[in-house]
Amino acid sequence: MRRILYLLIVWPVLASAQFNTDRLVMIGRSALYYEDYVLSIQYFNQAISQKPWLYEPWFFRGVAKYYLDDFRGAENDCTEAIERNPYVVSAYELRGLCRINQKKFSEAVLDYDKALRYDPENQSLWHNRILCLIQDKNYDRALAEIDTMTTHWSKYARAYAMQAEVYLLQEDTVKAVQSLDKSLEIDPYDGGIWAEKAMISLAGEEWQAGEEYLTKSIHLLPKHPGNYINRALARYNQGNLRGAMADYDTALDLDPNNFLGHYNRGLLRAQVGDDNRGIEDFDFVLKLEPDNLMALFNRALLLEQTGNLRAAIRDYSKVIEEFPNFWFGLEHRASCYRRLGNTKQAELDEFRILKAQIDKRYGKQPKMTQKQRQMRKRSDEDLEKYNQLVVADEQEVEHEYASDYRGRVQNRKAEMNYLPMYGLTFTQPFSEVKRDMPYERSVETFNQNSGSKMIYVSCDQTKLGEQQMKQTFAYIDSLSTVIEHTKTTADVKSYLLLRAIAYCSIQNFDNAIDDLSIYLQIDSTSSLAYWQRAVCQAKINEFNASQGTNVELQSANVLGDLSDAIRLASQNAYLYYDRGNLYVQRNDYQHAIDDYSRAIELEPNLAEAYFNRGIVRLQAKKTAEGIADLSKAGELGLYQAYSVIKKYQ
Repeated sequence: MRRILYLLIVWPVLASAQFNTDRLVMIGRSALYYEDYVLSIQYFNQAISQKPWLYEPWFFRGVAKYYLDDFRGAENDCTEAIERNPYVVSAYELRGLCRINQKKFSEAVLDYDKALRYDPENQSLWHNRILCLIQDKNYDRALAEIDTMTTHWSKYARAYAMQAEVYLLQEDTVKAVQSLDKSLEIDPYDGGIWAEKAMISLAGEEWQAGEEYLTKSIHLLPKHPGNYINRALARYNQGNLRGAMADYDTALDLDPNNFLGHYNRGLLRAQVGDDNRGIEDFDFVLKLEPDNLMALFNRALLLEQTGNLRAAIRDYSKVIEEFPNFWFGLEHRASCYRRLGNTKQAELDEFRILKAQIDKRYGKQPKMTQKQRQMRKRSDEDLEKYNQLVVADEQEVEHEYASDYRGRVQNRKAEMNYLPMYGLTFTQPFSEVKRDMPYERSVETFNQNSGSKMIYVSCDQTKLGEQQMKQTFAYIDSLSTVIEHTKTTADVKSYLLLRAIAYCSIQNFDNAIDDLSIYLQIDSTSSLAYWQRAVCQAKINEFNASQGTNVELQSANVLGDLSDAIRLASQNAYLYYDRGNLYVQRNDYQHAIDDYSRAIELEPNLAEAYFNRGIVRLQAKKTAEGIADLSKAGELGLYQAYSVIKKYQ
């Protein structure tokens, strides 16, 4: 007891002394891994203030800012890191990506030049430097770099795709097609390359070939709206209006704010007589671009067609105000005025048209041609092309820069994302769909006896806001003061558990484990302490495993803590669920299924257990049972289960 009391009294001092910069950086990196970017920045700020000459906190703070889309701030932090250690390739690579996102392509090239000086075999760096050279219009050097790449990596398909892009920019279509064919010969499963080949076909008005290539691209990249927009164009030019309409519908499901999709679908709807829904599309276009005269005129035609004459006159007037000699618009406005009985205004418009006709050499204003199967560029404001489909001004290739930082962290963890462990938190779970909130008797007992801050059971990984973080740090300080002045071990237990939960909320899992370990020395019969310590260690293990560390021994510790917690609280469904998660990480699928089943037996509405058991069964090739579990999870409020079901059905 004396030893425990001594540890409790001196622990805050020891923790303060040992809470060195390395520890701050490690906690910050852990928060970074769990995508709590704002919190990670706070830890890196502390590390920088203590030891500003170290490069690591500057670099990792730059990574956090990059994920928050603060590219300027991330670039500055990378520069600081490079000044402190100019031999770290990752710093140049990240700064290059930051500069790319700010369209500083020539400066990004310089970063990749320096990075390749230290890591000349890094294929990703070569790839990105070439893309930057293309963006910087340095085509000759780009081709030379591509030749070097194809010599060194002869089976790298994307190099030939980049070569094709350069040839297209140099207007050498024959060589571009040859390069794309070579790329597809190496990798026929690259949807982006099929899309590039399709663009060449569409530019040459080879509509059938373009549609075939885009269909292959869509098969490989089913979530890319641009492919559907372009295939709709190909289908339209082959007279397949139904197919074109279906493609526009799909594109707008994927990207509801797509200008070209709404505009062109509005024109198609007008052609097939679906006037009211055509008006809806042009309404949306005009929300995006209120001064788009083409959309205004097309909406006016549809409003006139549907009998909304005053609204049609409003739109016609805006167009005529910009183009006073747009006789076709004057004709339609005059017709609307006559139908409303406003003969005076109708005659004024008709007189302007008649005067223009007399002034013409042949005494006649030629009517607008309405040729089908024609397109106009988006920037083309010739009103005589009002009924032509719109294409982008430049069909640019979408560049995919190679990087470990591309995309969010969770997209790199695993293809199958299990729901996380349940643990203790200060944040009350909230769901607009699920009515039943997690309940555990031992937690309720603790809340009744502690007379302090309420704790809850949750698997939500809620990130703290800046104000909440400050409050949590202050709360930890207040608990440390209370613990330091508490004289008996019995009184200090609840404060240790509360401080451990507070440490967890700011991703400081090591300190949380220390507090829980002291708690268990005082009371080895607490299922809550074993439970929370297991959750904290599992978090640390996940991060360490992502860094390439062997965590087999630490995983055994988590299993031991969960088993001890289950021995002390055998009716706690969340403990079985967490142990099921641990078995999944150890690839022990049968034991995972058994634990999830036991959790469901104890808590029939535990949607997360159904979801995770469904994923395990899918991985074990038990598709029907897996889909049944996911269906039940969706029924209980986990809507993301349906997207997994759709994928597997």
